Amino acid sequence: MPTNEEPKPLTFDSSILQHEHNIPAQYIWPDHEKPSLSPPPELNVPPIDLGRFLSGDPHAISDASRLVHEACRKHGFFLVVNHGVDSGLLREAHKNMDLFFGLPLEEKKRGERKFGESCGYASSFTGRFASKLPWKETLSFRYCDEKKNIVGDYLLTTIGEDFSQFGRVYQEYCEAMSTLSLGIMELLGMSLGVGPSYFRDFFEGNDSIMRLNYYPPCQKPNLTLGTGPHCDPTSLTILHQDQVGGLEVHVDGQWQSIRPIPDAFVVNIGDTFMALSNGKYKSCLHRAVVNSRSPRKSLAFFLCPKTDKVVSPPNALVSPKSPRIYPDFTWPALLEFTQKHYRADMKTLDAFSSWLQRKNN
Repeated sequence: MPTNEEPKPLTFDSSILQHEHNIPAQYIWPDHEKPSLSPPPELNVPPIDLGRFLSGDPHAISDASRLVHEACRKHGFFLVVNHGVDSGLLREAHKNMDLFFGLPLEEKKRGERKFGESCGYASSFTGRFASKLPWKETLSFRYCDEKKNIVGDYLLTTIGEDFSQFGRVYQEYCEAMSTLSLGIMELLGMSLGVGPSYFRDFFEGNDSIMRLNYYPPCQKPNLTLGTGPHCDPTSLTILHQDQVGGLEVHVDGQWQSIRPIPDAFVVNIGDTFMALSNGKYKSCLHRAVVNSRSPRKSLAFFLCPKTDKVVSPPNALVSPKSPRIYPDFTWPALLEFTQKHYRADMKTLDAFSSWLQRKNN
């Protein structure tokens, strides 16, 4: 008998879906994008001793700059160790992530992300896309170096007073990530030959994004992806993953895995920094796969410049042999493009550049 009832909107409830053998069609990816059944080879990612680099030791500076330069010209991924981030803070950040994603769906949805915004809770991206949905949940929030307790205040108002300790942990974590990112910017500046202060100064007072990622188990992990192939539109990503594994990078025409190392952060170049380097450093295609046995969790800090900063490469990186590749832009313009007009992939920066030029003509 016909009914006038509208179909129920799709809901990603991980507590139910992780046990399902029949995966909804919206989460099934095209054959050419599905993960391989056999484990991929492991990518050789250089570990950089950041403490030695920042100590001023000339040999350490030379070694770190060379390793980073080689990695970023080829694929844009490297590891940092001896980074100064307290191991107890890392444990607390992972523990609180477990607490949040273990809540019933209705409680998590109190902080639901609104269309066109980059902050809030998202159960998959059911409100944004109709197909190739990621097998994950996320909680994202803004961190601004110049606004005191911005993370704690946001979480308190969106999720509730029970999360005051939760907010304190992630406020402290973001502050540690901001400090770490500025040290990494010194390294990137040295490796590109513009000195330690150029990019560090550019990202002082950064206005960044923190994201907690939760990838529940999937009974048919070869049909779906936790995160689809994309390049990060932001400047720099500092990732701490648990020991489950699942991060894959597309290098030399094949997917390769990055093995989790407990005391290391995975760092990768994003589109915005690729533009800042005038294309010398690569924003690399990567994805996350899921498994049928255990959930995977990761902490991702996306470094972004202040909203009024113009993204334009230093003069030293532009020459007749190396002309400008991308137009000037601000980070909020690229963020709006990815939230409202374009689903981030490996061509985001090129698509954004064309869109920007059409808009300005």
